[in-house]
Amino acid sequence: MAKSTNTSYDATSVWAVIPTYDERSNLPHLLDRIWAAFPTITVLIVDDGSPDGTGSYVRARQVHEPRLQLHERSGKLGLGSAYTTGFSIALAAGATVVLQMDADLSHDPAEIPAMVASTLTADLVIGSRYVQGGRIENWPHFRRLLSRAANQYARRVLGLRIRDVTTGYRAWNAASLASLPLDQIRSSGYAFLTEMVMLASLQGFVITERPITFRDRTQGSSKMRAGEVVRGVTMLARIRLTSRRHPAPVHPTPICGRR
Repeated sequence: MAKSTNTSYDATSVWAVIPTYDERSNLPHLLDRIWAAFPTITVLIVDDGSPDGTGSYVRARQVHEPRLQLHERSGKLGLGSAYTTGFSIALAAGATVVLQMDADLSHDPAEIPAMVASTLTADLVIGSRYVQGGRIENWPHFRRLLSRAANQYARRVLGLRIRDVTTGYRAWNAASLASLPLDQIRSSGYAFLTEMVMLASLQGFVITERPITFRDRTQGSSKMRAGEVVRGVTMLARIRLTSRRHPAPVHPTPICGRR
């Protein structure tokens, strides 16, 4: 069974990977809040050719900000590949902890220190909306129902015991993340988030859920569409069928977070 190998971490080798598409209006405030919470973190923006000037803003800020990195892509290539690309860059640079989060200010940067510290005892730390103490603010009723239904479906189909498998706020022990077959990830959209949890569970990773408050974006528009949900459900079913035909060694997933 895999287990966390971090007995300590170097605060200067913590990376945050943030995919973006048209997030120019949110980035200034987000970056300020991230560095206020964790001053030594390196922030890697993976931008999918945003037409609103997101990439241009990051390049301009990089001139005086060594903690900021940018990887620009030619177009919308998908959330999954944005994360796997960003993970690979962070791991190659020697990161000991790799954080992932949304760019729309729905994830509170004030949670970063506690999530990073939790990688000392866990391979994967999940910022959960659905454990005791977790909350959602300003989401319409339909989005709440959709999120809960997607989580329930994923848990049933994939046999996961995680309460929030679709959250995008996570911290990884870098050594554990590097052991996953990132080049074999099959999902490119939001199903990627669930597939990564499934892979971590199949490897017997120590997974803990920490309660967070999720707040709906106030700037820009959501990238989630109904068609994306349908594709995600279909992908999850395919993942489950494949895992049954070619099962990996399955160990009970330790859940260390509050239930």
